[in-house]
Amino acid sequence: MEAVLHGAAVFDANDGRTVRRDLCISQGRLISAQGHSFPVLDLHGLSVFPGFTDVHVHFREPGFSYKDTIAASSRAAARGGYTTVCPMPNLKPVPDSAAHLEAQLALIRRDSVIRCVPYGAITKGEFGQDLSDMEGMAPHVAGFSDDGKGVQRRDMMRRAMQEAKRLRKIIAAHCEDNALLRGGYIHDGAYARAHGHRGICSESEWGPIARDLELVRETGCAYHVCHVSTKESVELIRSAKAEGLPVSCETAPHYLLLDETDLREDGRFKMNPPLRSGADRAALLEGLRDGTIDLVATDHAPHSAEEKSRGLEKSAMGVVGLEIAFPLLYTYLVKPGTISLARLMELLCGRAQSLFGLGSPLEPGAPADFSVWDLEAEYDIDPAEFLSRGRATPFAGWHVSGRCRMTMCGGAVVWDDGSITRDTTDTMEGAQ
Repeated sequence: MEAVLHGAAVFDANDGRTVRRDLCISQGRLISAQGHSFPVLDLHGLSVFPGFTDVHVHFREPGFSYKDTIAASSRAAARGGYTTVCPMPNLKPVPDSAAHLEAQLALIRRDSVIRCVPYGAITKGEFGQDLSDMEGMAPHVAGFSDDGKGVQRRDMMRRAMQEAKRLRKIIAAHCEDNALLRGGYIHDGAYARAHGHRGICSESEWGPIARDLELVRETGCAYHVCHVSTKESVELIRSAKAEGLPVSCETAPHYLLLDETDLREDGRFKMNPPLRSGADRAALLEGLRDGTIDLVATDHAPHSAEEKSRGLEKSAMGVVGLEIAFPLLYTYLVKPGTISLARLMELLCGRAQSLFGLGSPLEPGAPADFSVWDLEAEYDIDPAEFLSRGRATPFAGWHVSGRCRMTMCGGAVVWDDGSITRDTTDTMEGAQ
């Protein structure tokens, strides 16, 4: 597409503000509008943000297409304003070698409408016994993770960190001590005790983080903690950063906006890690404000309706979130003043650029990756409208502001709700 996007409030990462200016697109990239004459897209009253990056999603292929597909999941991501995502490796086959990874990459090349940069597994089959072919996969992956299981053995994680350090890749750790789970499936707190549920203790998360931080000191490996949910985890990571260790972390919208008091006897409230206490949620919000938490990732994890219909105890763990993450965070964190819009942009795209080398700013020469939002549009979240095949979300019915009108990836329109006026006869020369 060659076009001028005219009249929008464009987010400027240099000063953290939105500035009314034109964007010019040619051959998949942003260029200076000076001296060019292209068809005009009228974006008055709308806001343009850099394409969001989610470093933690589950697109379910290959192996589990009954839950969702790369085609459907990538369209859902585009509808949510995402142009780059990192799918996790709990697939079939597990991407633990160049050959197994190629099975996933081939589907991505064929079906994804946005950029998908997957993780390779840390261990073969994610069984935790033998290292994967990290070297063979390194040129094609964002990093390495055994997401969904976690590396239980200290010596195996040490070896993985040493190899990742050599390959200059990040370890994205699912931190969960299986010995401490004891059959739990929600947080070991007041709700579990009051309703007779088996709980998951907080130490099952922060214990492995403490172990891994010792290994980071030893190896110097870049280390990223997935889906942080406890106050102890936040404090451990805050201290590690103060020490100068190469550590980063993410949390998810559901841990920021919900806690165990919001639980219902419904599978759409079940995810791993679970919704924690109010004190944990408060610590996560403080971690957003002080920079301890680097990214918000959705941990988008679609399941079939049947798998999510079995209540808290027996439903599969995981909820979807790509299509609603920005509206939720904008409505319930930015608008009340908990964090600024600039901070939200850091969490959704800016830090992913510096930590993972993913995504791009809105500046000349960069790929034309961005989303267009009507921040005044208000509506109630309706999972029946999702493009993802997964519909389980604890946010069904929540009232939000902000609707994505269009998303471009590499200059191609990958989501369009049909509301933006396209004047194919008029042209505009020069930036405004």
